Amino acid sequence: MEFQIIRILFFSTLAFIFAIVATPLLTHFLYKYKLGKKIRNNGVTPIFSELHAHKAGTPTMGGILIWGTVLILILIFYFLAEFFSGSIFEYFNFLSRGETLLPLGALVVTALIGLVDDWLDVRGKGVFGGGGLKLRHRLLIYTLIAIVGALWFYFKLDWTLLHIPFFGNFEIGAWYIPIFIFIIVATSFSVNETDGLDGLAGGTLLIAFASYGVIAFTMGRYDLATFCAVIIGALLAFLWFNIPPARFYMGDTGAMSLGVTLGIIAMLTNNALLLIPIGSVFLVESLSVILQTLSKRIRGKKIFLSSPIHHHFQAIGWPEAKVVMRFWVIAGIGATIGMIIFLLDKRI
Repeated sequence: MEFQIIRILFFSTLAFIFAIVATPLLTHFLYKYKLGKKIRNNGVTPIFSELHAHKAGTPTMGGILIWGTVLILILIFYFLAEFFSGSIFEYFNFLSRGETLLPLGALVVTALIGLVDDWLDVRGKGVFGGGGLKLRHRLLIYTLIAIVGALWFYFKLDWTLLHIPFFGNFEIGAWYIPIFIFIIVATSFSVNETDGLDGLAGGTLLIAFASYGVIAFTMGRYDLATFCAVIIGALLAFLWFNIPPARFYMGDTGAMSLGVTLGIIAMLTNNALLLIPIGSVFLVESLSVILQTLSKRIRGKKIFLSSPIHHHFQAIGWPEAKVVMRFWVIAGIGATIGMIIFLLDKRI
């Protein structure tokens, strides 16, 4: 147990140091090739365009720092364990088929798709009409990735149980597949919508991954807990440069991949329903977008001045830093409630 705690803390610290050291190289590349954010003023989102006009030109694709750190560290220690069989490196290898292979694969694949989307957005072009992928295309990608994950869980891992806190596990058979798909798509969409202010997505994601890291550790899934720890360390380094005023933005390469990965980790721990309190900010953000869209189509009126809801608070005069920090507080409270539910549920 003590060694597992040391391993988790070691990798979290190592990920932070690695990402901090790698950041100057990444930012040099992003600024050199002018991979800056585009703030389009096409009249569709006038409030958003006005509030964020000053951010034009700040590099995006900062999510590379996060998933790149995770990929490099997990591969380094995997190959060290393979090359030096029987050495101490075997104890530091946390790439395992049952715990981290699927979330790692989902993280990297979705990150690469998001990277292409960021590139198209920066260059103002793309096969889908310019400016990167539209919402429907992103939802389609989320769904395709979720289908692969659902089939993996159902056929490869033989998972057909859904855990409901305080009520136990329920055998749901093939219904596990559509439920899995819904949870992954909903989580991915919600995280992507949250990525809109300096430090907002990074801070709330850090809290969510920390919560599921604790859950995984408590369940004895130490490789998965270590995987979460590496993401946390990389997110801390990212936040160092992303808090207002941001040096760079996460971009879809970060938001898309981390949203999918968070959903998969929630399913791997069989505590997906705890995403409701732990990811409370993500939930509110996505609901605000859905309600705004429905209201405009049905009533012809907006509910919020701008959506997602963090832009509404900006529009009514809240400074960006105040919105971000208050949402961090809400995320922390939600995560605390989620952890209380988890621990009480374990005792029953």
